[in-house]
Amino acid sequence: MTTCIRTGWRSDRCCRFRPAWLPLPGSSGAADTADDPASQGKALNDLLRLEIHLPGVPPAVGDLVEESLPDPVDPLRESLTAWLSERLPQGWEEVDTPGGALFRIHLDDNPAGRDLADALSASWPDLDVRREHVPSQDWGAAWKAFFTPIEVGGVFEVLPPWLVHEHSADRTPIIIEPKMAFGTGHHPTTALCLELFGELFGKGRIRQGMRFLDLGTGSGILGIGLCRLGLSGIGLDIDPQAVFCAAENVRANAVETSMRTAVGSLDCLAGGERFDVVAANILAQPLTAMATHLAGRVERGGVLILSGILTQQAPAVAEAYERAGLGEPAVRRSGEWAALAWA
Repeated sequence: MTTCIRTGWRSDRCCRFRPAWLPLPGSSGAADTADDPASQGKALNDLLRLEIHLPGVPPAVGDLVEESLPDPVDPLRESLTAWLSERLPQGWEEVDTPGGALFRIHLDDNPAGRDLADALSASWPDLDVRREHVPSQDWGAAWKAFFTPIEVGGVFEVLPPWLVHEHSADRTPIIIEPKMAFGTGHHPTTALCLELFGELFGKGRIRQGMRFLDLGTGSGILGIGLCRLGLSGIGLDIDPQAVFCAAENVRANAVETSMRTAVGSLDCLAGGERFDVVAANILAQPLTAMATHLAGRVERGGVLILSGILTQQAPAVAEAYERAGLGEPAVRRSGEWAALAWA
């Protein structure tokens, strides 16, 4: 079993899941554009939703894997899957419920879609195929409704670019395009860092003109936040896709002259290069492993903020940096997450 990220459901064929209304990668569908499809002459089709319930006991939920099939194999489920695979390359949803498997299919509500629904009912006369009409909507706009402005701490407000005009006058805006890279301000690990930035800026521990290192930059949100406070520096990430997203966000925030981005880690920095502020929102294990090297990149009297740490992991991470020559950190918690700050 594997968790379908798009829905949060558990589905044993998550890799096949792609609702019919969701454009395929590289297409010009609504979900790939910020413009209104209707304004481009693209019809927003009504949908036909089909639901098929296969009675039986679903397989037990296992660990997170890319794909696994139920064991033992359900012949009815397998034959229905084979039938759908030949006719629905865009995929469908399979949801395991306490009473069995639920197949959910989305088709365009047009003659071709209705013909396919009729063929399904004719091929499987013993199955209860439920039909539901779904009125059209702009799916490209619908997913954006999930991303709203979020105030973080007492200083920052994180907004997607299409809501930048709504930012609060008394907040420092950070514009982040929600894409594949981590960091939209909604997760506690990111929010903890931004909260600490704002507080330390208010206390004068973080000041204009300082230089920063944002290690594991992701979307670039932390580095951009520091640039908004008047600092300059570099954002590093080992994931090229993350660096691409970060560079886009740097441009969106007009801080290109203040923040550079690059693919890599500490080893791509100049020997002996130190920073006034170092922030690393990664995970406890790599933070612990690089303690000596990362602590050595902090300027004497500088600020180090570590995040991405579960609360139960915080003591071990703190101890590693204390062995590297730093004192005892301040610990900030949010739910199950913690951030460590030396300032």
